[in-house]
Amino acid sequence: MSKIRTRFAPSPTGKMHVGNLRTALYEYLIAKHEDGTFILRIEDTDQERYVDGAIDIIYRTLEGTGLIHDEGPDKDGGYGPYVQSERMASGIYLEYAKKLVEKGSAYYCFCTKDRLASLKKAVGNVDDDEEDEVKEIIKYDKHCLYLSKEDIEKNLADKIPYVIRQNIPLEGTTSFHDTIFGTITVDNEELDDMILIKSDGFPTYNFANVVDDHLMKITHVVRGNEYLSSTPKYTRLYQDFGWEEPIYVHLPLITNEDHKKLSKRSGHSSYEDLLEQGFLSEAIVNFIALLGWSSPNNTEIMSLSELIRDFDYRGINKSPAVFDMVKLRWMNGEYLKMMDEDDFYKIALPYIKEAIHKDLDYRRIASLVKTRIETLCDIGSMVDFFNELPEYDVEMFTHKKMKTNSENSLNALTELLPRFEALEEYNEASIESVIMSYISEKQIKNGQGLWPVRTAVSGKQSTPGGAYEIMSILGKDESLARIRIAIDKLSKAV
Repeated sequence: MSKIRTRFAPSPTGKMHVGNLRTALYEYLIAKHEDGTFILRIEDTDQERYVDGAIDIIYRTLEGTGLIHDEGPDKDGGYGPYVQSERMASGIYLEYAKKLVEKGSAYYCFCTKDRLASLKKAVGNVDDDEEDEVKEIIKYDKHCLYLSKEDIEKNLADKIPYVIRQNIPLEGTTSFHDTIFGTITVDNEELDDMILIKSDGFPTYNFANVVDDHLMKITHVVRGNEYLSSTPKYTRLYQDFGWEEPIYVHLPLITNEDHKKLSKRSGHSSYEDLLEQGFLSEAIVNFIALLGWSSPNNTEIMSLSELIRDFDYRGINKSPAVFDMVKLRWMNGEYLKMMDEDDFYKIALPYIKEAIHKDLDYRRIASLVKTRIETLCDIGSMVDFFNELPEYDVEMFTHKKMKTNSENSLNALTELLPRFEALEEYNEASIESVIMSYISEKQIKNGQGLWPVRTAVSGKQSTPGGAYEIMSILGKDESLARIRIAIDKLSKAV
């Protein structure tokens, strides 16, 4: 087999959807596993859906995820241009479409919009992005296939708008093989004569990607299984041209936890959405790699280099893959724990500063939260008490396991306050010494001394760090002020 060449061919229509990113990742892994070539091609033939800035998103996403392409618009490997609208300037698509016309495998269609509208058939309740709506489809009736050569030449000379359609036989079957779904055969009568060249002169996605894949010597085509129904038409194009078909790898659907199509409204359907929610790029890539594939030894935490080493596209599962947000959060938390302290501090600092507007030891705060969060966005709600003591109920001082209640918490805080006030050196060690000496002296459980103090200085049920760490970060004046507030609250409640 020739050297593996895969391509990621996104359309610049907005954010990078999770499904598109998985396609890019699998294309990349297939190529790199065999020391092949990974190509970026921009498919911008659908000008109506083009979104300004979307190409920048594509580049930014590939760079951020480490899926560095070997060839592309910015890296000519001899098969350029790598942007379809630029390729169109040479007339390449129209040239190949006309070759099919000459063979009888395609034909000019001059039908008006009104005539096409008359062929519409309603099909009901097609699930699309969580909305049920009635859609209409057109099965073209080959009307223009039977135009005489003279009529065609006259229409072209009169500049009557036209499209070029594929000519699918009415009889027989078309078969293709997919690595995941096996051999699939369809009756030709079920296939429509799809448009190859649109009336604006642009090729359709379906036609352009077949031509480009052949000319760029693509060996493996990876895409979502929604393209299975279109693949017989691609197969016929390859057969009509006499070209060798690539290896097809159609990926399983990605669903949400309710087993419904992943919706753009879900808030986690795109790579940028996930970054905004505080997920690390490395964790996102790791998680997406496992949406339909698993490592031979069932390892779940895998770096990109480990994925390259172990990935085998033949092991992709055909069943729908569930986007489990709980699992992604867990995985992201594992990546955060593994981070270098300095690297973590750099990425955590903006989130800490957004929650705390005081001059405190941010590095110490970062070290406290590092092993306790699952996403960077968890930081704010975890550390905001450092900025300001929240309103809280004295019921928080009652904890059965710690054997604390409002009364013994009041006693502990009242007796500890003057000892804290007397500290000349105020730091974590001296605070710990005071509390532990008090516990030993009173012969009480550790929780009966620690729980009231931590609750008083944080006003929260759970915190990153205990009483010593929190009090040392807050400083003496703020810590003691908060303890006095707690004493006052408890005095009124007891």
